[in-house]
Amino acid sequence: MNDQERYDQGMRVRREVLGDEHVDRAIARTDDVTQDFQDYITRNAWGDIWSRPGLGRRERSLITLALLAALQHEGELAMHVRAALRNGVTRAEISEVLLQVGLYAGVPAANRALSIAQEVLNNLDQES
Repeated sequence: MNDQERYDQGMRVRREVLGDEHVDRAIARTDDVTQDFQDYITRNAWGDIWSRPGLGRRERSLITLALLAALQHEGELAMHVRAALRNGVTRAEISEVLLQVGLYAGVPAANRALSIAQEVLNNLDQES
């Protein structure tokens, strides 16, 4: 697969996982400083890793939630809570993953992650 094919595949997967609205906002903010990074994450993160057949999107979402929570990447965590729901992860599973984070990455990381997840889920409930 060439770079353009990986980019096209990555953009399709990125939109399916994160939603058109999120991706459109990211693209609209792209400028000379961020263009190469947007291309990189579209081709590599979404066109390569998220497109691999070894794990489904649901499993990739669970792993991503755990890693983002453990590493305390709060902005990305909120985005991926929404993506996890889109990928078939339940609210109960999100809670379980973040509880597991507390055991292995520490209570403060899990506490903050649960707070972020709670806020995202409450906002989604209010939008419905």
